[in-house]
Amino acid sequence: MILQTHMPYDPADRPRLPGIRPLEPAEWLLVDDAFAAQMAERERLITTGREAVIAECPGARPAILEALEVILERLPEGYAREGDDVVRPDGATAQIDRTDPLATLGHLVQDDICIMQRPDGGDEHVLTAAVLCFPARWRLAEKIGRPLIAIHEPVPEYDSCLAPRVQRLFDGVRVGRPLWRVNELWTDDPTLFQPEPPANRPKWRGAESRYLRSERQCLVRLPETGAVVFSIHTYMVAAEKMPSRRPADAPAE
Repeated sequence: MILQTHMPYDPADRPRLPGIRPLEPAEWLLVDDAFAAQMAERERLITTGREAVIAECPGARPAILEALEVILERLPEGYAREGDDVVRPDGATAQIDRTDPLATLGHLVQDDICIMQRPDGGDEHVLTAAVLCFPARWRLAEKIGRPLIAIHEPVPEYDSCLAPRVQRLFDGVRVGRPLWRVNELWTDDPTLFQPEPPANRPKWRGAESRYLRSERQCLVRLPETGAVVFSIHTYMVAAEKMPSRRPADAPAE
């Protein structure tokens, strides 16, 4: 079981859907008290089940490589780089392998990294690549290469009104002006790697559940390829550690 002792935000205190707020560029990538344990789990998943956590569409490599370089430039305090070796805050060394950039990202930072691109003439951004070690009830293999609306098909809140607003957000993300949002998922299962879709698992429960899972999701525009990096930092905290709790009948999202 891998848990953080706290969250740096209250997920109940967020704007209405889609819940987007501006983010200072220096606050994009974070290191928390579960860093070492989460990174060890990421390494295990990439090594033993790569096909479930890494996917790439043809033509996505330039955006992936740009994402890698941008993330290397913005690593937070606690990292040290020497050539193609990066010493992480947990003391482990991650080697930069540009022939395998998604795995490199998976070994480098705590966040899952998804690459979203809008094809020429396309109406929506498409998930073209990802290293996704901690999915919250969705399978990367079923979402890769699909546009935003298709990706969110099982989510009731992602309706015909919300979908265009989300697409406008992706279109409007500017270089140097990232955005962020959080969600709030109450559960009795603290497992980080949960690829089984909702039909195969109990629904997210109310605040009587034992754990609060929250994703800190950031949108960052890449200056060269124009792709959007959608990063996901997953928190899992025991319910008793949370200072406030929402009503048990409030919907999760």
